[in-house]
Amino acid sequence: MAPRISYVVGRLDRALRREIGTLVAPLTVPQYTALSILRDRAGLSNAQLARRSYVTPQSMNEVIAALEREGLVARAPAANHGRVLETTVTDKGLEVLARCDRAVTEMEDRMLADLDADARAELLKALTDCVHRLGAGLPDA
Repeated sequence: MAPRISYVVGRLDRALRREIGTLVAPLTVPQYTALSILRDRAGLSNAQLARRSYVTPQSMNEVIAALEREGLVARAPAANHGRVLETTVTDKGLEVLARCDRAVTEMEDRMLADLDADARAELLKALTDCVHRLGAGLPDA
């Protein structure tokens, strides 16, 4: 009997988290995720970043505090709301992120080696559609 698709996707999720965790060290996967999102969406608040990273606001506070201690992000009061701190990636953070992105891209290329560009696009669309059908949606770029 073939395994359930949801089981295989769950195994893939765990394998990806383990592999990405190794590749982006000394960052954690949540730190890498936060940096990736902030690169494309500078100025997000902690709550917005937590939603896009699928973690609690409390966990995101810890992630951002660690990134700030390492000089990878900077926080400043929002222009339109002084109590909200907007977070941006520093130049040092962009350098670290570029290294991590290269490593993750190489891992994805190994994982998808048997798929051509059309098959990769089809797989991405199918997975994205599954996420949307379950109501999770993917954050805007």
